Amino acid sequence: MTLLSPSRLWLFVILAALAAAYAVLARRKRQRAVRHPDLDLLASVAPRGGAWRRHLTAAALFLSVAGMVLGLARPAHAAEVPRDDAVVVLAIDTSESMAATDVSPSRIEVAVAAAKDFVDQAPSAYRIGLVTFDASAQVAVSPTTDHAALTSALDAIELHQGTAAGDAVTASLDAIEASSSDQVVLADDQPYRAIVLLSDGASTSGASIDAAAAKAADAEVPVFTVAYGTADGVLPFRGTEVPVPSDPSAMAALADATDGETYTATSARGLADVYDRIGTRIGTVTEQVELTVPLAAGATVLLAAAFVMSLAWAPRLV
Repeated sequence: MTLLSPSRLWLFVILAALAAAYAVLARRKRQRAVRHPDLDLLASVAPRGGAWRRHLTAAALFLSVAGMVLGLARPAHAAEVPRDDAVVVLAIDTSESMAATDVSPSRIEVAVAAAKDFVDQAPSAYRIGLVTFDASAQVAVSPTTDHAALTSALDAIELHQGTAAGDAVTASLDAIEASSSDQVVLADDQPYRAIVLLSDGASTSGASIDAAAAKAADAEVPVFTVAYGTADGVLPFRGTEVPVPSDPSAMAALADATDGETYTATSARGLADVYDRIGTRIGTVTEQVELTVPLAAGATVLLAAAFVMSLAWAPRLV
């Protein structure tokens, strides 16, 4: 827990002084010799139950005021809350190695299905785009809230030679920037922006991953990477089998350089779980949630209790 306005805690000094004054007065009252000629009358007006009732009433009152003072200091705790807006680009490797069947029925079919689930579960206000990359990168769908258009584009994916992961990051950044320029917002209201890049192998063409990572870091756009496929993946080619292992080290370096996160997936279930974790990571933000309202409610209850006890236990002359 943290205090958003800790300077207001000085008010506890006044409360402590009042509590000390109450304690001194109570002690003097006990020490003072009380003489009364009519002991029966004294007994009738004295509160039943002794001094503990007075102290309990005072304690409730002091605790109530303490709760109010603490509320003024605005205590808060960190909590994960849903993100209102986001611009996310899915960058999917469409190189021929994605036809490998080490992930059944094939890497690309499972990748498309998992991406569709990610889009379906995303809040409708999120603008999601799609970039496909082989020897070059193409913006298939600019970030949009029309998630149905994104699903259609995923169904139309075709595989080609080459893997230009660096170009994919650059194209994704351009798509995010274009989407942001279309929205008239204040600087403090800029939506969260992120890239989710899935690839099953090392980059073989286009810009280097390091250069693309530097651009993403400068733009403060994290890249969440997924190294997809198994180490034993092969692709049939002219009567032989060509190894197409995944390259988790390159994906990890890209994520680390952009303050993103990296994942590996070697199965359909594993990829679905990865997209779920990424969705949770993107869809929530850590914020300081104030506790002032519950503190004020508790202080009010204590104040009411002190008032009721004071009325119920007050001495009566008739």
